[in-house]
Amino acid sequence: MARVLLILFMALWMLPVSGPARAGEIVGALSQNRVSLTANFSGSEILIFGAIRHEGATEDAAPFDVIIVIEGPRQPVAIWRKDRRMGIWMNVESVNMASVPSFYAVATSAPLSQILSAEQDAQHRISASHAIRAAQATGDVEDRALFTSALMRIRERAEQYLTLDRWVYLDREILFRANVRLPANLTEGAYTTRMYLVREGEVVNQFRTAIFVRKEGIERWLHQLAYDQPLVYGLLSLALALVAGWGASAAFRYIRH
Repeated sequence: MARVLLILFMALWMLPVSGPARAGEIVGALSQNRVSLTANFSGSEILIFGAIRHEGATEDAAPFDVIIVIEGPRQPVAIWRKDRRMGIWMNVESVNMASVPSFYAVATSAPLSQILSAEQDAQHRISASHAIRAAQATGDVEDRALFTSALMRIRERAEQYLTLDRWVYLDREILFRANVRLPANLTEGAYTTRMYLVREGEVVNQFRTAIFVRKEGIERWLHQLAYDQPLVYGLLSLALALVAGWGASAAFRYIRH
């Protein structure tokens, strides 16, 4: 791994610089950019690593920090609020959001609030609260912020939204690395990975790549069958249920006798 990081740093250092010198540049890579969802998939750990190129830095310059964001495919979400009515808990109000990340992780070399200004956070939409974009919520409710904060709490408990302070290891402000574990309940699609180079609360430079997650094997075949030929999928499911029921019944009869 040390050799890979060194090669990455040398490649960054040799990149041509056009125009005025920048405060710094960041380049990164992944230990793997493809994750296969199979029947026994229980999560996957991704190593994110890279190097920082210094340009025109002085000894008294403020140190660099690194922020890594992994964002899963966006999808529509309905958030419901339950209330007790006539002794029964039921859904009474809802808010719809058209585009919410299915997974969101923010890993930093120091606490996010200490290394990034609120203005820069909002501009680059780095923290999960900005990524959700609460303004998109629609519904006939008085306080939509309650629903978006509830969504945040639910996904944090499910480990779908992660805040990983001091998770990025910086080596002499030249090399960096972080291990981020993707949970078992991943949504199929592209997981955008953004790496930000930060100094004095400002984003200096950024680098983007992606992790591609897709079903493989029989899981992929069943998924495609369900969407492409739902009638065949339904009949196949019914046949399997009948066979399983008959098999269980025959096994019980054999045991009794």
